[in-house]
Amino acid sequence: MMEEKLKQLKNIKKLYDQQKNIIQHLKQSAGEEANSTSDILISYDFQAGSYIQSYYNNRKPRDDFAAKLAEVINGLGSLDSMLEAGVGEAVMLGNLITRLKQRPKDIYAFDLSWSRIKYGEKFLRSLNINDVKLFTGDMFCMPVKENSMDLVYTIHAVEPNGGREREALTELYRIARKYVLLIEPAFELADEAAKQRMLSHGYVTNLYGTAKELGYKVIEYRLFEVNLNPLNPVGLMIIQKDDSHGETEEGNDTDILCCPITKTTLALKSAAYYSTEGMLAYPILEQIPCLLPQNAIVATHFNDFR
Repeated sequence: MMEEKLKQLKNIKKLYDQQKNIIQHLKQSAGEEANSTSDILISYDFQAGSYIQSYYNNRKPRDDFAAKLAEVINGLGSLDSMLEAGVGEAVMLGNLITRLKQRPKDIYAFDLSWSRIKYGEKFLRSLNINDVKLFTGDMFCMPVKENSMDLVYTIHAVEPNGGREREALTELYRIARKYVLLIEPAFELADEAAKQRMLSHGYVTNLYGTAKELGYKVIEYRLFEVNLNPLNPVGLMIIQKDDSHGETEEGNDTDILCCPITKTTLALKSAAYYSTEGMLAYPILEQIPCLLPQNAIVATHFNDFR
């Protein structure tokens, strides 16, 4: 048992070290101090597939994590829709879905990295889950309409964005209809060694304080019971949103998607999503919509050829 535990910790540390080394190299090359979006994208894309392999090598820790998260979400009541921001390779999403008592009708997920999304698609298929809507997106300008998701949640996705707590929370709150659930570094609840480690990695350090400053209703904030890395204490924070906020219009699945730049409606047309109002097109690569702002193609006459 002890040898298995040590092996698990070594595998987790190896993944974190790989990620840290890539980001540090990119930051030094660019003369930057903070983790940029491009740093994080490249770091994760290079590692695509490694998290699934790590899961297959030792399933229990992540299964336990998913089971505990499912308990929390089951306790929130009926949810028609949910979205995981920064889904990675969908290891946690897939195992979470299988453990929910009442599965939401519409489930969405996105990540910065196209490669990780493709691995995630394959992993979900291995669990016989074929109806999750996957796409690439940026957490700080999500291609999702406001008040469109009953539940929006993250798992270590806000983590590497130290200094951008307010931006992340504001955007997550924008698209949520009922709840924002965060499982992220718990700086306020960590010991001094863990705090220094978070600072050295450029992790977020003020999510709870920022949520309170923004006037959000935090209904729960505590250490999460299952921690995949003892060196990195994580907290569970649940923000409840006033359900008097406006509803999105009824329609098909694509109605919740919007141009990340103009926030105008996207319509599926051939091999692209297009905003008639914004006159921007976004390609679909191997069935994955590419909805990062930098994927936008100016196409003022797109509709002339449809």
